[in-house]
Amino acid sequence: MPPPALLGAQIMCTFGLVPSTLIVTPKGTPVVVEGRPVATILDNIGISNIVPFGLCTSLANPITAAQTAAAMGVLTPGACTPVVPAPWAPGAPMTLVNGTPALTLGSMCNCVYGGAISIVNPGSTREIVS
Repeated sequence: MPPPALLGAQIMCTFGLVPSTLIVTPKGTPVVVEGRPVATILDNIGISNIVPFGLCTSLANPITAAQTAAAMGVLTPGACTPVVPAPWAPGAPMTLVNGTPALTLGSMCNCVYGGAISIVNPGSTREIVS
C-alpha cells in the first residue's frame, strides 16, 4: 500500500510556490473511492492534513515579512506553515463520510496569512451514482 501522502488530492495555495498534497486522516470507519480515502471538510489541519506549499509569498506571514524587511523591502518568501482556522467549504451536503460532508473539486479553505487553498486535482475522478 502506498504511503498516506500519495493517497490525497493535490492542492494549491494562492501564496504558496509549489503544489502540495492533502493528507486524509480517516475518522471513524474509513471510506475509500478508487483505493483512496475520501476527504471531508474537517481535513483542514495545517501540517497534519495540509502539507506546506514550499515557500509563502504573503507579507502577512511573519517569516516572509521579516525576511522581506531584512532584504530592504525586496519580497523574500518565507517558510510556509499553513494555519487554517475553519473547515473547507463548500462540502458535498448529500455525500457524508461518517456524518461529515465530503470534499469536492470546488471546495476551498483559507489560511490566516491570506492564502486561498483549493483542490487542483482531487485524486479520484469516479462519480458515485446511486
